[in-house]
Amino acid sequence: MMPTTRRTTIALLAAALVAAGCGKQEPPKPAADAPKPPPELTVRIGMAAPLTGPQGHLGKDVENGARLAIEEANAANIVVGGNRLRFELVAEDDEASGTKATVVAQSFVDRKVVAVIGHMNSGASIPASKIYSDAGIAQVSPSATAISYTAQGFRTTFRVMANDSQQGRVLGEYAVRQLGAKRVAIIDDRTAYGQGLADEVERAVKAAGGQVVGREYTTDKATDFRSILTSLRARKPDLVFFGGMDAQFGPMVEQARTLRLQAQLMGGDGVQSAQFIKLAGAAADGVVASSPGLPLDKMPGGAAFADKFKAKFNTDIQIYAPFAYDATWAVIEAIKAAGSAEPARLLEALGKREHRGVTGVIAFDEKGDIRGGGVTLYSVKGGAWQTLETIGGAAPAEAPAPAPAAAPAPAPAK
Repeated sequence: MMPTTRRTTIALLAAALVAAGCGKQEPPKPAADAPKPPPELTVRIGMAAPLTGPQGHLGKDVENGARLAIEEANAANIVVGGNRLRFELVAEDDEASGTKATVVAQSFVDRKVVAVIGHMNSGASIPASKIYSDAGIAQVSPSATAISYTAQGFRTTFRVMANDSQQGRVLGEYAVRQLGAKRVAIIDDRTAYGQGLADEVERAVKAAGGQVVGREYTTDKATDFRSILTSLRARKPDLVFFGGMDAQFGPMVEQARTLRLQAQLMGGDGVQSAQFIKLAGAAADGVVASSPGLPLDKMPGGAAFADKFKAKFNTDIQIYAPFAYDATWAVIEAIKAAGSAEPARLLEALGKREHRGVTGVIAFDEKGDIRGGGVTLYSVKGGAWQTLETIGGAAPAEAPAPAPAAAPAPAPAK
């Protein structure tokens, strides 16, 4: 019989071996292969507008609208052709110059952007459009309203707001028939936009039975309009229309009131901004202006867009941000529909499809103009733009348009 001490030792040794065996970790079994995330593909979209100078606030409005769309698209993790797309906005300052716009356009082509949001001004969009056409790159302007922009026959030109033919007709008819202006004077800034819109207003005024008693010219850099206004005052117009931008119309309106020019003052979309009211001050009260599309609070997604725009950039919308947002999403949705970010396939899909945007239904006719574009008239009252009426265009949707893609709420800009 084994001694007790020895039996105890053997038992303790056996227990220790069992414990060690239980504590030993088996090597992990090979797991089933986890699905690999799709490879990332960078898709560059150009954006061109005046980001400096007198129109810099409007250009930044365009950039912010486009950037918001880009950030939402990236948050949505869009997969096309087996690749997760990472969109990159390539923003360039064209200085509202046709010459600079062609340099920017060639830079975009060289950097292989798949499409361009812009340019903001007609005078920049038109010369740049030939370069995009030659390269087969879609150009979607959020704001270029000159008729000739889409009348050149290029299949690459698109815009998401009504053109000057529609806007000029509404302005001219409203001046004569609703405001009772029989004698109308016209000033324009000699840009493609300003002169083109003024021409259409003149045509509409005459067609409505009004008389154009004077036509004067300035530039998009001028700040002193006293001699022009004095000359027009002698002709006793009922209404003075200005074709140009807010940077000129603000001081022009203030000078007109100082000179006691007793006439209704009117402008187009280039002046229908918050900045105009700041520039004109109290003299802005009573000014009438138009802007293509519905008022922001009547746009299908306008209220929600305004809230997230303010939260992201800590600034109010000037004019064009919702249109730039819709122009950018039109490109993104075309990429999804085409199943490719290749410019030729994107371009083909862009001209054929439609989607609900913030500003309304985005669909293009054979020229690239927005279908069913309406025009809204506004008047300054109490230091703010108040809606008068919307003429033409589709009726506003009863419910807000759904967001193009789910995205986390943006953080306030620093």
